[in-house]
Amino acid sequence: MNVVLKAALWMTGAIASFSFMAVAGRELSGEYDTFEIMLYRSLVGVIIVVALTTLNKRWHEVHKDNIRQHFLRNIFHFTGQNLWFYAVAVIPLAQVFALEFTSPLWVVLLAPLLLGEKMTRIRGLSAILGFVGILIVTRPNPETFEIGLLIAACAAIFFALTILLTKRLTRGNSITCILFYLTTIQLVLGLVTAGFDGDIALPTGASFPYLFLVGCAGLLAHFCLTTALSIAPATVVVPIDFARLPVIAVVAMVLYDEPLEVWVFVGALLIFAANYLNIWNETRKKA
Repeated sequence: MNVVLKAALWMTGAIASFSFMAVAGRELSGEYDTFEIMLYRSLVGVIIVVALTTLNKRWHEVHKDNIRQHFLRNIFHFTGQNLWFYAVAVIPLAQVFALEFTSPLWVVLLAPLLLGEKMTRIRGLSAILGFVGILIVTRPNPETFEIGLLIAACAAIFFALTILLTKRLTRGNSITCILFYLTTIQLVLGLVTAGFDGDIALPTGASFPYLFLVGCAGLLAHFCLTTALSIAPATVVVPIDFARLPVIAVVAMVLYDEPLEVWVFVGALLIFAANYLNIWNETRKKA
């Protein structure tokens, strides 16, 4: 099978998973707060990761090296995911996904500070283009500005910090090890934050399918995306990943009567162009 077709099939799984997770998060938002959603998401994740690690006999890959980095990475991811679930509940899903695409641009800006990487002209240009795209998507107006837009933008920054720390962890840790600490540490964080007020909403017959879907979709989305990137270069995968935006926009229109706003797509295209410019430049330099 053609490499591009294989990557496209895996990305189809990622796009579907991200969309399912967004819809499930929206459906759960009326009954559960974001900490409770993260608690159950992590619980499902722990069960899946432990089961697969046991079946594949990979417990030897799980070690305590870099435990501080694992903990810090998961604080960032836990924070970003909570902000994302909040944004999903209060602003149009297309805007959430458009702002989420800015994560790679924040990586470009933060990498010189955290990884010691050089800030080049192309990286700087891509960051400026991405910022213009953000302004087009959000169209800030003091009278009509939605706090959810700022929350979604902050989520993208925390996802960028997660990406940077994951990049450092992959130098000496397997995917199994990273996923194990991702689910277990965030399960503890979810239990502490959800139970801080002494009241954790329990699953019901109506909510259980959505809670289970959030846990499965979260793991599956990142597994599909990682697999696609291992098969094909980022210059192929990223344009396919961008299909998430029109897909979730149509889903939101059908399920929640959210309008298809032209400016969201215009801004998102500019953000995509900024990402692609940076990826193309990095690929060209390596070649």
